[in-house]
Amino acid sequence: MGQYDPMSKKIDAALKELTKALTKHAEVVGGSAVSLKKAQRASAKVAAAATAYAEIVHAKSGMGNPFDDMVHPGLDQGTLQSLAAERDAIKEGLTGPIPVQG
Repeated sequence: MGQYDPMSKKIDAALKELTKALTKHAEVVGGSAVSLKKAQRASAKVAAAATAYAEIVHAKSGMGNPFDDMVHPGLDQGTLQSLAAERDAIKEGLTGPIPVQG
């Protein structure tokens, strides 16, 4: 294989962690019964590992985040912003307990 400089070893280690996180994520969400809590935890680990990998690659090469151009599944950005604004407006309007109507 050849001599690796210390940063290449860091990239290799970050890649290994990212691969491990992705494998665990696939196991969690690929089963017949998916635990929301486990799926969220696995997703957070993938995101953290991807961020760490991108930071190390950037420090070594100056290249940008290799994940920036990825399409995100789910709602589009405009809808997410609208929902966040609506949530914030509701939150600001609440000043006390909400009466329960039965």
